[in-house]
Amino acid sequence: MGADEALMLDNRGFVASCNSTNFFIIRRDELWTSDGMTCFNGIARKKTNKVWKDAGLTVREKPYILAQVYSADESLVAGPMTARMNTLYQAYIRA
Repeated sequence: MGADEALMLDNRGFVASCNSTNFFIIRRDELWTSDGMTCFNGIARKKTNKVWKDAGLTVREKPYILAQVYSADESLVAGPMTARMNTLYQAYIRA
């Protein structure tokens, strides 16, 4: 039994990210992400936050703990995607 991703905690015990992607939870209509101190502060995180905000929804960038992950409505990861992977993914969701 293996895993492709792992949820990582920062040195304070708060959720930081996965081992190679940003981690988010959704609680009601709010997208929660870490405070940015110990996660990947790149394009994928910024774009995910922007898409959520552009939809008129709230993004909360603050520390949160595993118990809040367990009780979240949803969770998602966001990371870099190559042009080829994007093409394959788009074909997959259209099928």
